[in-house]
Amino acid sequence: MKFSIHPVTPYQQNCSLIWCEVTGQAVLVDPGGDMDLLVKAVAHQGVRLERLLLTHGHLDHVGAAQALSRHYGVPILGPHVADAYWLEKLPEQAQMFGFPPASAFTPDQWLEEGGRIQIGAGSLEVIHCPGHTPGHVVFVNRRDRLVWVGDVLFVGSIGRTDLPGGSMHELVHGIRTKLFPLGDDMDFVPGHGAMGNLGRERLHNPYVGIQADMESG
Repeated sequence: MKFSIHPVTPYQQNCSLIWCEVTGQAVLVDPGGDMDLLVKAVAHQGVRLERLLLTHGHLDHVGAAQALSRHYGVPILGPHVADAYWLEKLPEQAQMFGFPPASAFTPDQWLEEGGRIQIGAGSLEVIHCPGHTPGHVVFVNRRDRLVWVGDVLFVGSIGRTDLPGGSMHELVHGIRTKLFPLGDDMDFVPGHGAMGNLGRERLHNPYVGIQADMESG
């Protein structure tokens, strides 16, 4: 599968367009805003959008999902149902963070651990990885050694846990028991900032890496 990254909203959230080279089928992961930019990205690649995928319910990751769903006539999948309250509170999120007005919605399908999303000849595996939010999920492409981690992990950092439903214990546990075991050769696309590598984060991330254990010990 191929992909391109398109930062959207004032938060520069990484929305990813992922597509199958064989069939031209595609998905958008975390369409947080700037709908016109994302429509142009889909048209530029000449692909056929089939689904919208959400890692979690924060506004900068879901803000354009409803409009794009109507525009293309495609379903919204994710996040895990534990993030339902974040989607219900989208109007309050918009006001809190200074975004344009947003309405609450329910996705066409909640996602669960072990689910699989087909994209033409390829697929993404769903892993539930709470901590940043209770219903956060990540999308794993094992064949191409790539995982979309949303706001769970960043290069040299981890997601914040001070918002409602956040848990530092769950976040660290999920990174160490669900992400790192995917393999040191696995690269990741975070919700913000540059792409990274799980092996490097396992060794050097100051919050969850081996170095963090050595310093705390």
